[in-house]
Amino acid sequence: MEPMNDDLAHLGAHIDRTNELLERMLAEVAKTPSTHAIFVDAGYLYAAAGRLVAGTEDRRAFDLDAEGLIDALIDKARSIFADSRLLRVYWYDGARRRIHTAEQQSIAELPDVKVRLGNLNANNQQKGVDSLIRSDLESLARHRAISDAALLGGDEDLVSAVEAAQGYGARVHLWGIEAPEGRNQAEPLLWEVDSQRTFDLEFFKPYVSRRTAAAYEATAGTRPGRDDVRFVGAQIAAKWLASRGRDALVELLPGHPYLPGSVDQDLLVEAEGLLQYSLRGQADLRRALRDGFWDHLQAQY
Repeated sequence: MEPMNDDLAHLGAHIDRTNELLERMLAEVAKTPSTHAIFVDAGYLYAAAGRLVAGTEDRRAFDLDAEGLIDALIDKARSIFADSRLLRVYWYDGARRRIHTAEQQSIAELPDVKVRLGNLNANNQQKGVDSLIRSDLESLARHRAISDAALLGGDEDLVSAVEAAQGYGARVHLWGIEAPEGRNQAEPLLWEVDSQRTFDLEFFKPYVSRRTAAAYEATAGTRPGRDDVRFVGAQIAAKWLASRGRDALVELLPGHPYLPGSVDQDLLVEAEGLLQYSLRGQADLRRALRDGFWDHLQAQY
């Protein structure tokens, strides 16, 4: 009977060690903050937002304030995934021979944004974008780099990307754009995701504007320098502070360096009026404008 008792004691010790290791692992997992990432299919975004706001899917017919919209998506994710940190925003688009356009380059220069390019064929159709999304989603989920993925897209081909990420334990949340009629997201995709959310016209209106002759003239004018734009940002900040007061300043400061969508859009419109120059698609000038705005406010705090 003695050998059996020894075996039982050995087994019990082994179980205790296993339980201790599991408890340590669970404790480490509990201390590890959740992480989320945002995946944007730019082809879907331009087509759906353009149709909703400007009445057309033709990119040449409207301007998209990508920087302002990305900030708004980051703010939205921050409110949805309250106890989570942002890994980055992945922006998927097409380009001929995968060479960045000026607009794509300006987006790539934004903080916390990674631009991934598929090809663009002779009919201006994206090729290879869905496979890029699947590759990134699967890789990040497999390496436990993200716990949640917010996917702004609508193509049925993204179903495999969703399934791959979910297979490694990540939750995938589908974000969509309101369709004027019918649907602009594939039903099989809606069935596979863990949750879904649709952004309406009011959300996108500040970031999409139909091009006019006046807009072309404004963009074609003399490009202001960064210091000039920064000074205008400070001017607008002084005016904003005088009208809103210190309480509004205290509420705004924790969000630095991001501005709420409504404040950011008002800043852009007023600056364009003062400069007589369109800042749409001018990522470096937009950053200078925000820097000037924040510099003045922080100096008054």
